[in-house]
Amino acid sequence: MQKVIETYVQCPRFEKTFGILGRKWNGLIIDVLLTEGPQRFRDLANKVDKCSDRVLVERLKELEEEGLLERVIYEDSCRPVYSLTERGENLRCIMDELHDWAKKWYTLDDCK
Repeated sequence: MQKVIETYVQCPRFEKTFGILGRKWNGLIIDVLLTEGPQRFRDLANKVDKCSDRVLVERLKELEEEGLLERVIYEDSCRPVYSLTERGENLRCIMDELHDWAKKWYTLDDCK
């Protein structure tokens, strides 16, 4: 009798999702917007402080193209505000689970 070896098949949707969330800074940007609400660029830059402005601009554009956040310019201001779309807000449960996992498995000393 021959043993059948099943081959792992990567789900394209999972791969795309992980490609977005796994990209450096994207998770932190999303987390700030989930936690703090809509933010101006400078506020986001201060909260994701190790990310350069150039890279932050790139990441914000990518997240906007993916439909996870929107860039809004209000009539009374020339500076845009970034906020999560419904699609982005739906990441809340995933981000909460990641926070719980990190608290369980890492100490603050591990993060230095």
